[in-house]
Amino acid sequence: AMATDVAEVIGGAVALNLLFGIPLLWGGVITGVVSLGLLIVQSRRGARPFEVIVIGLVVLIAVGFTAGVFVAPPDPAGIVGGLVPRFEGADTVLLAASILGATVMPHAIYAHSALSRDRFAPTTTAGPFAFGSAAAGLESGRGVSTRRLLTATRWDVTIAMVIAGTVNLCILLLAAANLAGVPGTDSLEGAYAALRDGLGPIIATLFAVGLLASGLASTAVGAYAGAEIMSGLLRIRVPLVVRRLVTLVPALLILGFGVDPTFALVLSQVVLSFGIPFALVPLVWITARRSVLGPFRNRLATTVLGVVSAALLITLNLVLLWLVFTGT
Repeated sequence: AMATDVAEVIGGAVALNLLFGIPLLWGGVITGVVSLGLLIVQSRRGARPFEVIVIGLVVLIAVGFTAGVFVAPPDPAGIVGGLVPRFEGADTVLLAASILGATVMPHAIYAHSALSRDRFAPTTTAGPFAFGSAAAGLESGRGVSTRRLLTATRWDVTIAMVIAGTVNLCILLLAAANLAGVPGTDSLEGAYAALRDGLGPIIATLFAVGLLASGLASTAVGAYAGAEIMSGLLRIRVPLVVRRLVTLVPALLILGFGVDPTFALVLSQVVLSFGIPFALVPLVWITARRSVLGPFRNRLATTVLGVVSAALLITLNLVLLWLVFTGT
């Protein structure tokens, strides 16, 4: 949650600076306060209003980050060529890890499962994570509710990953088609200026609005996921304002000390990529066990795919560490 906040608060602060000229530190404060308001809505009004607001922000994100691709579409041959992975030293591996962390956020699993739980709360007393012979009872009684809950969670996570992947792909295509070779576009401010000069102020403004919506939505969802992890796994409940401040302060310190916001944003996403295996490996292990999920355990093909994905992620992270520490 803290790594997510660093990225999203910085992104929101940069967006407010681009749109209204607000200093970065104050932009970070505003982003944090608004996200706190979203969490208050969730805690007092329930999951449904919170979901509606986040969905609205996601629509703004999609429009803001994809509009430029439709106005100035990239060359199809270039798109096909870009599908071939290319690693040219530590910098490219660093960017690959940051893109992975920005797309497959490890806390998304907990956030969507918690939202699905609140939306489809089972009504009987048998738990969905029964052990031993109790697991067989999932097919009856609470089994119907459990199946509905798992289906809703599966759809929620799938839709979220498709949207995140599509938006990130559009950002890459937009940059490749319109920013390649343009000096100064290695920062959000430079990319905004290049889009304004090349595609017009409307596309640049939509880009900044998408950046702001991303900051507001993601930081609220990240804090919500963090709260669910602490209460569900650690049995610790922290007051809303306290946990919001704990995750917000590092981002504000980075902005206050004048660290390059784009560099800090990229590094925070790299940290998220290192967190993916810690969420994925236990998930694959637990969901493959009959003693835990009974008839709802994963199929063998799903388990194998999860193991391969985890191995690839761990390999990428190890390669990145080796390149960084060896200076290759």
